[in-house]
Amino acid sequence: MAVHAGQEGTAKVGANTIAELRGWQFTQTAETTDTSTIGTTARTHILTVTTWEGSFTTNWDETDSTGQGAMTIGASVTLNMYPEGAAGGDTFFSGTATITGIDRNADNDGVVNATYSFTGSGALTEATV
Repeated sequence: MAVHAGQEGTAKVGANTIAELRGWQFTQTAETTDTSTIGTTARTHILTVTTWEGSFTTNWDETDSTGQGAMTIGASVTLNMYPEGAAGGDTFFSGTATITGIDRNADNDGVVNATYSFTGSGALTEATV
């Protein structure tokens, strides 16, 4: 069984690495519809559509024009998320997504952070580098 530390991961907008990345997450879900009929004692269903969504958290870097700067509200971008790094043979997830939210915060004793939320448009694929 392979186990990976979070620090191995990275993420990109297209081919451009997102600068100052602190973490990312995404969730995949499948919707179903009930196909049970009268007299059935156990529900049955069929798959209808799948969805995926998530977010990136960064130390805000206004000079990162091709990573953070490309993730503007409403932008359609290709996201590539690498949980174990981006070397040959590593697994990654890729898909087109719409940036749906940006949250920035600053604390007196911390750095300015930015969180970019996204919703997938189409399928999320799993591949190897």
